[in-house]
Amino acid sequence: MGSSLTIIIPARNEEHNLPALLCSINAQASHPLEVLVVDDGSTDRTAAVARELGATVIASQPLPDGWRGKTWACHQGAQAARGELLLFLDADTWFEPGGLAKILAAHHGGAFSVGPYHAVREPHEQLSLFFNLNMTAGTVPRGLFGQVLLVDRASYRQVGGHEAVKGRILENFWLAGQFRAAGVPVRSMTGRGMISLRMYPGGVRELVEGWTKGFASGAGQTPRGKLVGLVCWMIGLMLPVVFLPFTVWAWPVYAVCAAQVAWASRQVGAFRWYAAALYPVPLIFFFAVFARSAMRSGKQVTWKGRSIRAD
Repeated sequence: MGSSLTIIIPARNEEHNLPALLCSINAQASHPLEVLVVDDGSTDRTAAVARELGATVIASQPLPDGWRGKTWACHQGAQAARGELLLFLDADTWFEPGGLAKILAAHHGGAFSVGPYHAVREPHEQLSLFFNLNMTAGTVPRGLFGQVLLVDRASYRQVGGHEAVKGRILENFWLAGQFRAAGVPVRSMTGRGMISLRMYPGGVRELVEGWTKGFASGAGQTPRGKLVGLVCWMIGLMLPVVFLPFTVWAWPVYAVCAAQVAWASRQVGAFRWYAAALYPVPLIFFFAVFARSAMRSGKQVTWKGRSIRAD
């Protein structure tokens, strides 16, 4: 099946991320027909690194009005692709050994997505915990993750491809709706052991801006029942915290909550034990950034050197 697969990687100033992804592709037993890196106006060595590691580089045309950089890059990659299967990947992902074959085997037609396992390394990255948990719970099994999309060419064309969601930051949420409306099967799963990524390693500021740019809008696309359940769960996690100074029973309840968070965190990323033990810290951070995202929805935010209007 790899012989009919085109991998499409939109990339803007990704020279530091591309080696891990491209080397992991080259190390797979299943090799794609082609790997296309769409260079989205990079000012670093993105194009040179991609060529050195065997990818075909497509220089992006100027960004048209109404498009986002990523959707425009994905659109151009799809236009140039020769494969009947299209696998769109963010540049900060990489395959685990045998991961590509596992993803291809799990695809049974239509639109299929895998949530990459978060390779958490620095202390500030622990703050992404509840964003990752909410994103995964809100997406699996009938949504699409933004980092990985595998779809057959016919289904992609049927919904108008990325052009149908050209102005969206979180294009994955809107694409999922397009596919479902067209009767195209949509399915997703977690990707531990298949594909990984590292999110916002540049510091707290990058992490805040990254999650701000559209997370509140993405939550609005989560099925209502799931959204209510997630909100109730997070409020429930805060209750023992409120009572810790006043009553003994709050401590064992807190311990149970921390154990639950620890188990859930290991499903989505390599979060450290202290992120769960001190879970109120990343949870309060989540509430604060979510509120910031909601307040800035529809306003200008900065991302990858561009001023964009947040979803």
